[in-house]
Amino acid sequence: MTSPEVSETLQVLNRVFGYDSFRQGQQEIVDHVTSGGDALVLMPTGGGKSLCYQIPALVRQGVGVVISPLIALMQDQVDALRALGVRAGFLNSTQDPDERRMVEAEFLAGELDLLYLAPERLRVESTLQLLDRGKVALFAIDEAHCVSQWGHDFRPDYLALSDLHERWPDVPRIALTATATKATHAEIASRLKLEDAHHFVASFDRPNIQYRIVPKNEPKKQLLDLLRSEHSGDAGIVYCLSRKSVEETADFLVRNGIEALPYHAGLDARTRSEHQARFLREDGLVVVATIAFGMGIDKPDVRFVAHLDLPKSVEGYYQETGRAGRDGLPSTAWLAYGLQDVVQQRKLIDGSEGDAAHRRKQSAHLDAMLALCETVECRRVQLLAYFGQDGAACGNCDTCLAPPESWDGTVAAQKLLSTVVRLRRERRQKFGAGQIIDILLGRKTSKVVQHDHDSLSVFGVGTELAESEWRGVVRQLLAKGLLAVEGDYGTLVTTPGSDEVLYQGRQVLLRREPKRAAKASTRTRRAETAELPEEAAPVFEKLRAWRAATAKEQGVPAYVIFHDATLRQIATERPSTLAELGGVSGVGENKLAKYGEQLLEALSA
Repeated sequence: MTSPEVSETLQVLNRVFGYDSFRQGQQEIVDHVTSGGDALVLMPTGGGKSLCYQIPALVRQGVGVVISPLIALMQDQVDALRALGVRAGFLNSTQDPDERRMVEAEFLAGELDLLYLAPERLRVESTLQLLDRGKVALFAIDEAHCVSQWGHDFRPDYLALSDLHERWPDVPRIALTATATKATHAEIASRLKLEDAHHFVASFDRPNIQYRIVPKNEPKKQLLDLLRSEHSGDAGIVYCLSRKSVEETADFLVRNGIEALPYHAGLDARTRSEHQARFLREDGLVVVATIAFGMGIDKPDVRFVAHLDLPKSVEGYYQETGRAGRDGLPSTAWLAYGLQDVVQQRKLIDGSEGDAAHRRKQSAHLDAMLALCETVECRRVQLLAYFGQDGAACGNCDTCLAPPESWDGTVAAQKLLSTVVRLRRERRQKFGAGQIIDILLGRKTSKVVQHDHDSLSVFGVGTELAESEWRGVVRQLLAKGLLAVEGDYGTLVTTPGSDEVLYQGRQVLLRREPKRAAKASTRTRRAETAELPEEAAPVFEKLRAWRAATAKEQGVPAYVIFHDATLRQIATERPSTLAELGGVSGVGENKLAKYGEQLLEALSA
């Protein structure tokens, strides 16, 4: 028999959000929090985390207080809720005093269902007193991994959120994140005092995302080829390590006919805000950004996330790639990765602030990222294993679609390491990868001749491999810890593991890149549109045009009106009455009342 609370949560799901049933795992969380329990939720991006606190806030008495680090996105989050008929507001530093007073009055009068706050506002006594005077239904701590001090998105203000339970012991708390290893999971629970809460851990698998990692070879041109051949007209995010690289890549794409915008901390706040708003509101824009961009982005139709530089950790990589395909449709996570990435990241760690333990932790993060790049196994299996979860080979990543070979690189490794050793012992010299490879290939460059390196016994012993293959050997030896980088110039030095290869017969298995690069097994919007019945495809495009015009008129992102999945179902089923339209997934009562007649007119036009 269904309890009244469960029945009410299902009613709210249908009436407000337009869905007939919860996704796997959602209802248990919703019912637990609705009944007053604390929860720690680990669920992938696109898995429906927001509903896990939004519905309990609508069912319970009082206002759901959502702590979010995403000041720049609060307006869009509130707009999306208001479009559903939910009474939502926010308090942050972007508002003038009159706006804040109005929201505070709504909160005290019980005229809000949800109130969004930045974590730093909970360190202000006036905010705490405001919450004391009103009725709080629950506290939702979004992006809870921000409490992890060694994490990729640490926010010091999150540490103070452990005090919520002390001040409001009877108010349930729900902390949510899409990114947590077992260690980060434990740290979140400890720092937020949620050890005794119910922990809900969903699978981190995102089966609609195709993971692909390619050897770096003129990466901007490789990116352009990806966009032209597979993602023409699609929205996407390109991540670069430096502000300079962001600007250069955005300019390169624009010169080649791709509408792209830069986003990094060096731009003034107004420009950043404008570029983010355009990305959210317009179809088909590409944002080139540092990792400062994208946290909490709700845009569901991001069809690709590309990295032109190696992420510092698997957590960061997973979080960033997770911004693709939130709507569940096929999307691409593409990374170009090369030797210089490894050298650069090792140098950054060696020169970083913090103690030896901090550097060891950074090195462990990098080692895990390199292992993901160099694996010959399924990328998805490796990614899930990092988060402590099992998975079967997916058949939809590059290593599944075009399996790379392993080869015995012991002799090649010995030749390269021997060159490094001889330079140090015989010449008391250290050089970077380029000089080492020139010596192995027997090239009499001016630098080789200047230093008399053509007289070394290892000169020319490596002609069986091409330069690109030798660079792959260096990269993989660095990844395996059999070679190290030293100093500002990235010179190569041996490690204790090198001696095992040189003198103790340790075998070195290396990855050989496939001659045929993996391509997307499923194309994006063009193919998705083609998958519709032939007569529905033009209807879908007509509905997208109506949605774009409506969104522009209202000044909100297109997805706030309706998601692509909803428009696809409408284009396929062609409802002719409001009652039929109300049966489409994603069409709740408020949206039916607000847009129903317009949609039916657009369908009949």
